[in-house]
Order: sequence, then C-alpha cells, then structure tokens
Amino acid sequence: MKEVLEIIAKALVDNPDMVNITEVNNEDNSVTLELRVAENDMGKVIGKQGRIAKALRTVVKAAASRENKKVSVDIV
Repeated sequence: MKEVLEIIAKALVDNPDMVNITEVNNEDNSVTLELRVAENDMGKVIGKQGRIAKALRTVVKAAASRENKKVSVDIV
C-alpha cells in the first residue's frame, strides 16, 4: 500500500523528491500512512474540496482490503 500511495503522489506533485511516506502501526492492528509533500504541492495532493485526497484514500483502502488490512492515509 505504501508503494501505491508513493507512485500516485509522485505523479501528482511538482517536486517528487519531496514526497515522504511514514508507516505508523496502531494499537488496533491498523496502519496509518502519513504522506508529506512540499508545501507548495499540498493543494495538488488535496485537490478542490478534498476530492484528490479522498480518491487517494479510496485507492489505498482498496489495495489494503485485498490483503485483509486496515489502512488510513493522513496528509501532513
């Protein structure tokens, strides 16, 4: 899932070298992926009214469900 998010995020931004994803394991056996991008790329990752962010979360959640895992995406 981390790789899927990284590929999509790097395709969206102007500075793909600044894309950083941190994987955090939670107590309830779920995983949180923290997506960090350059400050001027935040709008491209979030999108109008959060549509791109929602789409990113949907794709990652679908990839995780194939492996029977719970994954959430935080954009920080």
